[in-house]
Amino acid sequence: MVDQQRIEAAVVELLLAIGEDPNRSDLLATPKKVAEAYAVFFNGVGVDSKQALGDTMAAEHNEVVILKDIQFVSMCEHHLLPFTGVAHIAYLPAGRVVGLGRLPRVVEIVAARPQLQENLTAQIADAIESGTGSRGVVVVVEARHHCVVSRGARQPEANTITMAARGEYAEPVARAEVMSLISK
Repeated sequence: MVDQQRIEAAVVELLLAIGEDPNRSDLLATPKKVAEAYAVFFNGVGVDSKQALGDTMAAEHNEVVILKDIQFVSMCEHHLLPFTGVAHIAYLPAGRVVGLGRLPRVVEIVAARPQLQENLTAQIADAIESGTGSRGVVVVVEARHHCVVSRGARQPEANTITMAARGEYAEPVARAEVMSLISK
């Protein structure tokens, strides 16, 4: 649970630290607005993402299931600046499937924490693997980091791609077909 009053106080201190007047009329609402935004940005802290999958359902289908272009917003844990992108998820059922709408919810929960993209990718894969009992999982995340866009390197068009593979898809040959489907 995000403590919005503490965030508001911290934002006042931040404004003072950069030489601003937090009592300036245009900044009066800023601490409250930042606290409200942080309550959304970090609502995945302490939440078990596997629970978002709910119960699995018996299925005759045991071929790959792919859900692409799941949009997300996360916050870089190094700079507390956003990174935005899409996640692509593929899993190989073992006689059980989950509702497709459950997969984006896993992404939302994991993204709503101070996060590194590499860890976000691995945590999504781990949650889906353990939550579905699948034979294999591939997660590919492509994101634009605003710490790279607006400071340091200042590369507004640079994207970072990370991948996590579990189970049968940990083998490059098995993963190749799924990767070709994701990249279409």
